Amino acid sequence: MEHIFKDLKVIELASVLAGPAVGLFFAELGAEVIKIENKKTGGDVTRTWRLPSEDKGAPVSAYYCAINWNKKVQFLDLGTEEGKKAVYELVKEADVVVANYKKQSAQKLGMDYDSLKSIRPDLIYANISGFGETSERVAFDVVLQAESGFMYMNGQPKSPPTKMPVALIDVLAAHQLKEGILVALLQRYKTGKGAYVSISLLEAAVASLANQATNWLMGKHIPQRMGSLHPNIAPYGELFETKDDKLLILSIGSDRQFLALCTCLNRLDLLEDLNYKTNIGRVKNRLTLAKALRASFKDLIARDVLERCHQHFVPIGQVRNMQEVFEQPTAQEMILEENIDGLSTKRVRTAAFKIGE
Repeated sequence: MEHIFKDLKVIELASVLAGPAVGLFFAELGAEVIKIENKKTGGDVTRTWRLPSEDKGAPVSAYYCAINWNKKVQFLDLGTEEGKKAVYELVKEADVVVANYKKQSAQKLGMDYDSLKSIRPDLIYANISGFGETSERVAFDVVLQAESGFMYMNGQPKSPPTKMPVALIDVLAAHQLKEGILVALLQRYKTGKGAYVSISLLEAAVASLANQATNWLMGKHIPQRMGSLHPNIAPYGELFETKDDKLLILSIGSDRQFLALCTCLNRLDLLEDLNYKTNIGRVKNRLTLAKALRASFKDLIARDVLERCHQHFVPIGQVRNMQEVFEQPTAQEMILEENIDGLSTKRVRTAAFKIGE
């Protein structure tokens, strides 16, 4: 599968995260991805987004490495005729161009769809904007998380609105654009025609609100911050500390699963309590139920209770930090390595799916 796009040529005119994540996806699947970086500014701005712990002399930041792998980088000044001509030569043999321009900026640079389509008529031009291509608003992920409702819903009941710890809206927009490009490639295969594909960060965010959006559209319910708890299911989202100071989380969605949980914890007394007989009862009495369960978990070793629960198909997991995440074999298998300007770099692949024959 990693060579499925070995004959595809992608020109990446985008910077920061969303656009480069699209380029990364195609690079992982074997495409030739040529990344054009701004020569005047020293390249993609994320090259300098280093953590305090990173080597200040390193050629690139870990952030940059996260979404750039197996790409051929060219530093060009698109404000010059020389820079433009270099891109135009590349476009002659390109299948896809990925950009994140505002409409006027693209036209001013000569990097808009009409200009590039005149060079390669069957070109697929894919563009990401913040609030739409005609909007002049500056768009960073945290602003979009706020504008799209995610921040309002996220956090503990008494905490302020909280952003998610990854640039989730960029990631969602990248997925949307990948899907659009794949559809356009299929269309080109059938008709021989190119296409213009576009997505805004705001559209990608709103499209991902799922049931929370429908709760408002149909029931006029505005979701409130409630941490990890679920309004309809209990115990779901409560945290339980074990004897060895690990944090576990439950997502009990049925009476059968609650029976299995109580069996694993040797708490059959909870099954006899009328307050916990049904899910409705458990939701109503979730505070007392959580208190009773915490007393049991506190006497157990995480590894033992997890193994027991997994054997009885109880939905339970451990809250892992990043080191613990990559102690898992599955996570280890997803690491991609590359040497960039003498620096050994690592990131996780974004094409997580597998296709078998």
